[in-house]
Amino acid sequence: MLLGSIADRIRVTNVQNTQQTGVLTLAGVPIGQAEDASDRLKAELTRADIIAAEDTRKVRGLAARLGVELKARVISYYDAVETRRTPALIAELEAGQDVLLVTDAGMPGISDPGYRLVNAAADKNIRVTALPGPSAVTTALAVSGLPTDRFCFEGFPPRKQGERNRRFASLAEDPRTQVYFESPRRLPGTLSELAASHGGDRQAAVCRELTKTHEEIRRGTLAELSDWAQPQNGTSGLIRGEITLVVAGTGRRKPGASRPEPGV
Repeated sequence: MLLGSIADRIRVTNVQNTQQTGVLTLAGVPIGQAEDASDRLKAELTRADIIAAEDTRKVRGLAARLGVELKARVISYYDAVETRRTPALIAELEAGQDVLLVTDAGMPGISDPGYRLVNAAADKNIRVTALPGPSAVTTALAVSGLPTDRFCFEGFPPRKQGERNRRFASLAEDPRTQVYFESPRRLPGTLSELAASHGGDRQAAVCRELTKTHEEIRRGTLAELSDWAQPQNGTSGLIRGEITLVVAGTGRRKPGASRPEPGV
């Protein structure tokens, strides 16, 4: 009975897919250099009926740098209005309008608005597709010099001290490489707390302003990086911009070491 029910649902979904609804496209946009934009992104910015943007000024600025004329209706779609504006966007999609979703930088839905709209579109059997693009998560992971075969993305650590301590304690023995976002102001404290929970000798990398003019990547142990970031060392005043923090897991395999063949 269960298998039959699933098969029925699949058949109904296939029929519904023939309806003339619009398409929701999640578009990854440059995290620093406008030149990283793909030709496909330029085409979608021109073609879309509606552009839902985390910051309408930034998407207009990006279009100007790319020499693209926006003909779409541009609406704001950020954290505070995401829930409220999702039903209206779903209605537009159901009416046949194509919606392009963009954030300030990187991929929608990755610590940025997007999940709720995708979830609602999927519930309505509206086609959802992605225009792959830059992501600070994978970029930082790639340049960190730490193992990349297994990793987890933890977003921004909790702001409340107790929640932060519990989160870091739960990840201290995780074998996967960990990727975090953090603000420059909270970075010194986060590095110090991670050194306490994970061990000061754990390898990590602080990636700042990735792909931008003042890109900086500092690698070392958590203890070394924590010491570098502390105010008394005079460096915290120089820490600016977007921060992505990569922390090694508990695995003992050296970065770059080849993985064993299956069964070995």
